[in-house]
Amino acid sequence: MATEGKIDPMHQFEVQPIFDGFTLFGQQISFTNSALWMFIVLGCLYVFMMGGMKRELVPGRWQIMVEGVVGFVDNIIATSIGPNGKKYTPWVFTLFMFILFSNLLGMMPFGIIPGIHPFTVTSQFTVTGLLAAISFSIVLIVGFWKHGFKFFSLFIPHGTPIPMIPLIFMVELLSFLVRPFSLALRLFVAMIAGHILIKVFANFVIQSLDAGGASLLVAILSIIFIAFVSALELLVCAIQAYVFALLTSLYINDAENLH
Repeated sequence: MATEGKIDPMHQFEVQPIFDGFTLFGQQISFTNSALWMFIVLGCLYVFMMGGMKRELVPGRWQIMVEGVVGFVDNIIATSIGPNGKKYTPWVFTLFMFILFSNLLGMMPFGIIPGIHPFTVTSQFTVTGLLAAISFSIVLIVGFWKHGFKFFSLFIPHGTPIPMIPLIFMVELLSFLVRPFSLALRLFVAMIAGHILIKVFANFVIQSLDAGGASLLVAILSIIFIAFVSALELLVCAIQAYVFALLTSLYINDAENLH
């Protein structure tokens, strides 16, 4: 948003109601820009997957692309969990694709179209936190369902001296409980930091153009920097989706194989 020649870098993260929905337990439930872009992400995902699942004898480029992504996620699971990881493929694949598409759509220059304001849903901690909470719940359910109370042995490394067991147990347990927060925070911070940086330098461009004269050099340098950061952010979008899927697989592996 530009006001008096300035850009508010935090405006892009504001969750704003599009229209009011209904009241639940005294709270107004509204359809927001965040919910809208989640539906857009899901729609794009549906088109992407359906377009690549024709199962043609001679696969086209789209089918090869979809099969490549599926194979990539399968490889993550096979490497991290092993043969028993096949049953977790739907969730890990959903995580990877949802985060990837959410990140990329938030980087698209839809803002040049009047009335359209792109929204990065993964820049909201409630979204990344929910994804991390579901992954962590799967870890706990699998761990206790498969191993019972033996699951607590995960917090006592093999060969730990008996006098050190209580201390090591508490340290490992605390580290385990922090996992969902670090998982959610990593993605949230990566997305919000890059977007703020781009907006700040966009503000430099506007201020320099308004000032004119020698300040035009600052505007040119800012535009070059924005282009560089934008290219870097596209790479970060893919890396963050990969890291989230990989860490989820590793955490599930701890519960599945109890190392």
